[in-house]
Amino acid sequence: MAPLLSKVPEVTAAFWVIKVLTTGMGEAASDFLAHRLGPLPAVALSGLGLLLALAWQLRNRRYTAPAYWAAVVMVSVFGTLAADAAHVGFGVPYWLSTLGFSVALAVIFAVWQRTEGTLSIHSILTRRRETFYWATVLATFALGTAVGDLCAKTLGLGWLASGLLFAVLIALPGILGRRGLNPVLAFWCAYVLTRPLGASFADWLAVPHAQGGLGLGTGAVTLGLGALIAAFVAALTFSRTDGAINR
Repeated sequence: MAPLLSKVPEVTAAFWVIKVLTTGMGEAASDFLAHRLGPLPAVALSGLGLLLALAWQLRNRRYTAPAYWAAVVMVSVFGTLAADAAHVGFGVPYWLSTLGFSVALAVIFAVWQRTEGTLSIHSILTRRRETFYWATVLATFALGTAVGDLCAKTLGLGWLASGLLFAVLIALPGILGRRGLNPVLAFWCAYVLTRPLGASFADWLAVPHAQGGLGLGTGAVTLGLGALIAAFVAALTFSRTDGAINR
Protein backbone atom coordinates (compact mmCIF):
# COMPACT_ATOMS: atom_id res chain seq x y z
CA MET A 1 0.00 0.00 0.00
CA ALA A 2 1.28 3.49 -0.87
CA PRO A 3 2.26 5.69 2.06
CA LEU A 4 -0.31 8.14 3.34
CA LEU A 5 0.20 11.85 3.18
CA SER A 6 0.68 13.27 6.65
CA LYS A 7 -2.48 13.10 8.74
CA VAL A 8 -1.26 15.50 11.44
CA PRO A 9 -1.35 19.32 11.21
CA GLU A 10 1.56 21.66 11.64
CA VAL A 11 2.22 22.38 15.32
CA THR A 12 1.48 26.10 15.34
CA ALA A 13 0.04 28.45 17.97
CA ALA A 14 -3.41 27.64 16.57
CA PHE A 15 -2.76 23.93 17.15
CA TRP A 16 -2.13 24.49 20.87
CA VAL A 17 -5.05 26.89 21.27
CA ILE A 18 -7.52 24.44 19.71
CA LYS A 19 -6.02 21.55 21.66
CA VAL A 20 -6.59 23.36 24.97
CA LEU A 21 -10.14 24.30 23.90
CA THR A 22 -10.92 20.65 23.09
CA THR A 23 -9.74 19.54 26.51
CA GLY A 24 -12.00 22.08 28.17
CA MET A 25 -14.95 21.14 26.00
CA GLY A 26 -14.34 17.44 26.63
CA GLU A 27 -14.41 18.02 30.39
CA ALA A 28 -17.60 20.08 30.31
CA ALA A 29 -19.36 17.83 27.77
CA SER A 30 -18.49 14.65 29.67
CA ASP A 31 -19.88 16.08 32.92
CA PHE A 32 -23.01 17.27 31.11
CA LEU A 33 -23.63 13.88 29.49
CA ALA A 34 -22.87 11.92 32.66
CA HIS A 35 -25.39 13.93 34.68
CA ARG A 36 -28.08 13.88 31.99
CA LEU A 37 -27.74 10.31 30.75
CA GLY A 38 -25.89 8.49 33.52
CA PRO A 39 -22.26 7.33 33.38
CA LEU A 40 -22.71 4.12 31.39
CA PRO A 41 -25.01 5.50 28.65
CA ALA A 42 -22.73 8.53 28.39
CA VAL A 43 -19.66 6.32 27.91
CA ALA A 44 -21.50 4.23 25.31
CA LEU A 45 -22.74 7.27 23.38
CA SER A 46 -19.36 8.99 23.41
CA GLY A 47 -17.69 5.72 22.42
CA LEU A 48 -19.94 5.52 19.37
CA GLY A 49 -19.13 9.13 18.54
CA LEU A 50 -15.43 8.37 18.88
CA LEU A 51 -15.65 5.40 16.52
CA LEU A 52 -17.46 7.48 13.90
CA ALA A 53 -14.99 10.37 14.21
CA LEU A 54 -11.98 8.07 13.98
CA ALA A 55 -13.50 6.29 10.99
CA TRP A 56 -13.82 9.66 9.26
CA GLN A 57 -10.24 10.57 10.13
CA LEU A 58 -8.74 7.21 9.20
CA ARG A 59 -10.48 6.89 5.83
CA ASN A 60 -8.93 10.15 4.64
CA ARG A 61 -5.58 9.86 2.93
CA ARG A 62 -4.44 13.33 3.94
CA TYR A 63 -5.02 15.82 6.74
CA THR A 64 -8.25 17.82 6.81
CA ALA A 65 -8.96 20.12 9.75
CA PRO A 66 -12.64 19.13 10.33
CA ALA A 67 -11.93 15.38 10.42
CA TYR A 68 -8.80 15.68 12.56
CA TRP A 69 -10.30 18.00 15.18
CA ALA A 70 -13.59 16.11 15.30
CA ALA A 71 -11.57 13.04 16.28
CA VAL A 72 -9.67 15.02 18.94
CA VAL A 73 -12.93 16.37 20.40
CA MET A 74 -14.44 12.89 20.65
CA VAL A 75 -11.24 11.47 22.14
CA SER A 76 -11.47 14.23 24.73
CA VAL A 77 -15.08 13.45 25.65
CA PHE A 78 -14.64 9.68 25.72
CA GLY A 79 -11.26 9.78 27.47
CA THR A 80 -12.66 12.04 30.18
CA LEU A 81 -15.71 9.84 30.73
CA ALA A 82 -13.55 6.71 30.85
CA ALA A 83 -11.19 8.25 33.41
CA ASP A 84 -14.06 9.59 35.52
CA ALA A 85 -15.84 6.23 35.35
CA ALA A 86 -12.81 4.57 36.94
CA HIS A 87 -13.18 6.87 39.95
CA VAL A 88 -16.96 7.28 40.22
CA GLY A 89 -18.04 3.84 39.05
CA PHE A 90 -15.29 1.71 40.57
CA GLY A 91 -13.96 3.88 43.36
CA VAL A 92 -10.41 4.02 41.99
CA PRO A 93 -8.55 6.89 43.74
CA TYR A 94 -7.13 9.59 41.51
CA TRP A 95 -3.53 8.81 42.45
CA LEU A 96 -4.02 5.20 41.36
CA SER A 97 -5.71 6.10 38.08
CA THR A 98 -2.91 8.61 37.43
CA LEU A 99 -0.37 5.84 37.97
CA GLY A 100 -2.34 3.38 35.85
CA PHE A 101 -2.79 5.72 32.89
CA SER A 102 0.89 6.72 33.15
CA VAL A 103 1.89 3.08 32.82
CA ALA A 104 -0.52 2.60 29.91
CA LEU A 105 0.94 5.62 28.11
CA ALA A 106 4.49 4.43 28.76
CA VAL A 107 3.65 1.00 27.32
CA ILE A 108 2.15 2.57 24.17
CA PHE A 109 5.22 4.74 23.73
CA ALA A 110 7.55 1.77 24.26
CA VAL A 111 5.74 -0.42 21.71
CA TRP A 112 5.46 2.46 19.24
CA GLN A 113 9.19 3.26 19.54
CA ARG A 114 10.22 -0.39 19.30
CA THR A 115 7.97 -1.03 16.30
CA GLU A 116 8.49 2.16 14.31
CA GLY A 117 11.78 3.54 15.63
CA THR A 118 10.35 7.02 16.23
CA LEU A 119 7.63 8.80 18.19
CA SER A 120 7.74 11.92 16.03
CA ILE A 121 4.45 13.25 14.74
CA HIS A 122 6.32 14.16 11.56
CA SER A 123 6.38 10.45 10.76
CA ILE A 124 2.62 9.70 10.75
CA LEU A 125 2.72 8.41 7.18
CA THR A 126 1.40 4.86 7.55
CA ARG A 127 -1.83 3.42 8.93
CA ARG A 128 0.01 1.62 11.72
CA ARG A 129 1.74 4.78 12.89
CA GLU A 130 -1.56 6.62 12.78
CA THR A 131 -3.09 3.91 14.97
CA PHE A 132 -0.26 4.33 17.49
CA TYR A 133 -0.79 8.09 17.36
CA TRP A 134 -4.49 7.94 18.22
CA ALA A 135 -3.92 5.35 20.95
CA THR A 136 -1.39 7.75 22.45
CA VAL A 137 -3.76 10.71 22.18
CA LEU A 138 -6.49 8.75 23.98
CA ALA A 139 -4.09 7.74 26.76
CA THR A 140 -2.89 11.33 27.21
CA PHE A 141 -6.46 12.56 27.65
CA ALA A 142 -7.24 9.91 30.25
CA LEU A 143 -3.98 10.61 32.09
CA GLY A 144 -4.51 14.36 31.99
CA THR A 145 -8.01 13.96 33.42
CA ALA A 146 -6.70 11.92 36.33
CA VAL A 147 -3.83 14.34 37.00
CA GLY A 148 -6.14 17.36 36.91
CA ASP A 149 -8.62 15.81 39.34
CA LEU A 150 -5.77 14.66 41.57
CA CYS A 151 -4.51 18.22 41.93
CA ALA A 152 -7.89 19.95 42.17
CA LYS A 153 -9.67 17.45 44.43
CA THR A 154 -7.27 15.10 46.20
CA LEU A 155 -4.59 17.72 46.82
CA GLY A 156 -7.24 20.38 47.44
CA LEU A 157 -5.86 23.05 45.09
CA GLY A 158 -9.22 23.84 43.54
CA TRP A 159 -9.95 24.39 39.86
CA LEU A 160 -8.53 27.86 39.37
CA ALA A 161 -5.27 27.20 41.23
CA SER A 162 -4.85 23.93 39.34
CA GLY A 163 -5.38 25.70 36.04
CA LEU A 164 -2.78 28.33 36.91
CA LEU A 165 -0.36 25.61 38.02
CA PHE A 166 -0.65 23.77 34.70
CA ALA A 167 -0.39 27.05 32.79
CA VAL A 168 3.05 27.46 34.36
CA LEU A 169 4.05 23.83 33.88
CA ILE A 170 3.13 23.75 30.21
CA ALA A 171 5.71 26.44 29.51
CA LEU A 172 8.52 24.22 30.79
CA PRO A 173 8.74 21.81 27.81
CA GLY A 174 9.13 24.78 25.46
CA ILE A 175 11.79 26.39 27.64
CA LEU A 176 13.67 23.13 28.14
CA GLY A 177 13.34 22.35 24.44
CA ARG A 178 15.37 25.46 23.67
CA ARG A 179 17.99 24.24 26.14
CA GLY A 180 18.49 20.86 24.54
CA LEU A 181 15.50 18.72 25.60
CA ASN A 182 14.58 16.22 22.89
CA PRO A 183 11.88 17.96 20.78
CA VAL A 184 9.74 14.81 20.56
CA LEU A 185 9.79 14.43 24.36
CA ALA A 186 9.06 18.15 24.77
CA PHE A 187 6.07 17.89 22.43
CA TRP A 188 4.48 14.95 24.22
CA CYS A 189 5.08 16.49 27.67
CA ALA A 190 3.28 19.64 26.56
CA TYR A 191 0.56 17.56 24.90
CA VAL A 192 -0.20 15.72 28.15
CA LEU A 193 -0.29 18.98 30.12
CA THR A 194 -2.86 20.59 27.82
CA ARG A 195 -5.46 18.19 29.19
CA PRO A 196 -5.43 19.22 32.88
CA LEU A 197 -4.87 22.85 31.83
CA GLY A 198 -8.02 23.09 29.72
CA ALA A 199 -10.10 20.87 31.99
CA SER A 200 -9.24 22.82 35.15
CA PHE A 201 -10.33 26.13 33.65
CA ALA A 202 -13.46 24.54 32.14
CA ASP A 203 -14.44 23.16 35.55
CA TRP A 204 -13.74 26.55 37.13
CA LEU A 205 -16.12 28.16 34.64
CA ALA A 206 -18.81 25.50 35.05
CA VAL A 207 -18.99 24.42 38.69
CA PRO A 208 -21.20 26.30 41.20
CA HIS A 209 -19.88 29.14 43.33
CA ALA A 210 -20.04 26.87 46.39
CA GLN A 211 -17.41 24.65 44.75
CA GLY A 212 -15.12 27.54 43.85
CA GLY A 213 -16.32 28.08 40.30
CA LEU A 214 -18.16 30.75 38.32
CA GLY A 215 -21.34 28.68 38.04
CA LEU A 216 -21.90 28.99 34.29
CA GLY A 217 -22.95 25.34 34.02
CA THR A 218 -21.56 22.48 31.98
CA GLY A 219 -24.03 22.96 29.13
CA ALA A 220 -23.16 26.61 28.59
CA VAL A 221 -19.41 25.93 28.79
CA THR A 222 -19.73 23.04 26.32
CA LEU A 223 -21.60 25.20 23.82
CA GLY A 224 -19.26 28.16 24.26
CA LEU A 225 -16.07 26.17 23.83
CA GLY A 226 -17.63 24.18 20.99
CA ALA A 227 -18.42 27.41 19.15
CA LEU A 228 -14.83 28.63 19.59
CA ILE A 229 -13.44 25.32 18.30
CA ALA A 230 -15.76 25.42 15.29
CA ALA A 231 -14.67 28.99 14.50
CA PHE A 232 -10.96 28.12 14.70
CA VAL A 233 -11.38 24.97 12.60
CA ALA A 234 -13.38 26.86 9.98
CA ALA A 235 -10.67 29.52 9.82
CA LEU A 236 -7.97 26.87 9.39
CA THR A 237 -10.02 25.06 6.75
CA PHE A 238 -10.29 28.15 4.60
CA SER A 239 -6.84 29.63 5.29
CA ARG A 240 -4.96 26.31 5.21
CA THR A 241 -2.31 27.78 7.48
CA ASP A 242 -1.97 24.53 9.42
CA GLY A 243 -1.06 22.42 6.39
CA ALA A 244 0.07 18.91 7.27
CA ILE A 245 3.75 18.06 7.46
CA ASN A 246 4.85 15.87 4.56
CA ARG A 247 8.49 15.08 5.07
